[in-house]
Amino acid sequence: MFAVIFIAAGLAIAAPAAADTVKFAVTDIEGLEALQQEFGAFEQALETVTGFEVELFPVNSRTAAVEAVNADQVDFVLTGPAEYVVIKALTDSKIVVAWQRPDYFAQIVVLADGPIKSVADLDGQAVTFGSVGSTSQHLGPAQVLADLGLAYGTDYQPMIISRNVAVEALIRGDVAAVGMNRSHLERLRRAFPDTAFTVIARGRDLPNDILVARKGVSDEVFQTVRTAFEDQGATLMEAVLAGVDNKKYEGGFFLASVDDSDYDYVRAMYRTIGIDSFGTFVGN
Repeated sequence: MFAVIFIAAGLAIAAPAAADTVKFAVTDIEGLEALQQEFGAFEQALETVTGFEVELFPVNSRTAAVEAVNADQVDFVLTGPAEYVVIKALTDSKIVVAWQRPDYFAQIVVLADGPIKSVADLDGQAVTFGSVGSTSQHLGPAQVLADLGLAYGTDYQPMIISRNVAVEALIRGDVAAVGMNRSHLERLRRAFPDTAFTVIARGRDLPNDILVARKGVSDEVFQTVRTAFEDQGATLMEAVLAGVDNKKYEGGFFLASVDDSDYDYVRAMYRTIGIDSFGTFVGN
């Protein structure tokens, strides 16, 4: 879960000039040093393809990002799908491009030699989810179960527990299943080499991360940024992948053909866990 924020000064012109300053931040990375390690190469690449001067700017929360957008301090926000629907509701931002994450889906994991062999076996059992409000650790896995007929909080007991603690509880037999994404399972198999895990349910690919612009951004600036991602996508993606945590985008693309309705599946996830409005971030 994260957001990259671009802050632009003096952009009401027909084309960007060298004097324009663009600042961006990542809300799930703490501190400027870590931000530079992940996005330093992207910062330089974005300068080259847009003509902006780019500065990394740490932001400490997604709520702070919304406040900055509504104060006209922030122009562009890169965010995860769960966060997007809230940011859209609170700021009426415009979609620029999607950032594709290949093999980004939610799944339900159990012990291969355990008693749970199908989703139906989870009826009445405890199922754990990771970070509250996370697309792939909470909302997505809950929707996987809902799509297969198990109602959240009614047919099974949902529990929010950190992933490693949840897996230890799974191994002890204290819980029946854990919701997570593909990369999480890969890490767990390395962390618990003597334990066999299996997937009993896998959801559809989740909607992509997405770059949005606040509604007050000029058409010229909006098109400059979008065109950079459309025409120089390979260059920008190569720079993004220089960050270790950004390897989740490897093999992906920047996609301009994306609509707000593509995120209705995420809105359905919120409704699955009992949230019918999108005015606050889950877990805040």
